[in-house]
Amino acid sequence: MKIDKAMNEQTVLKELSVRFKQTRIDSSVTREELADKAMVSVGTIARFESGNDISLKNVIKLMKALDLGDRFEDFIPDVFDRPSYHVETNVVRKRATKSRKKNDWQWGDER
Repeated sequence: MKIDKAMNEQTVLKELSVRFKQTRIDSSVTREELADKAMVSVGTIARFESGNDISLKNVIKLMKALDLGDRFEDFIPDVFDRPSYHVETNVVRKRATKSRKKNDWQWGDER
């Protein structure tokens, strides 16, 4: 199933857990072996593979243990690596702001 923005969080979590479990099985790694390598509990892996929530830190550990650490770039791409970043003003934005409407209002004596 393709993950898209219309899915709710629980559906996305379930799909990720199914993909993770299949990747672990295809790698011929048991939960116990993965738990030892990632330094997490077997219960954490079982919770994740059944579609329950675990910490992001544990997800990172599990992905690294399955040699999926190079996939983090797909998860949240580096904004500074975009071609458009090098064309723009190279000003690093500190926060998002709403665009403001230009106020056409004037004092009576300024007209």
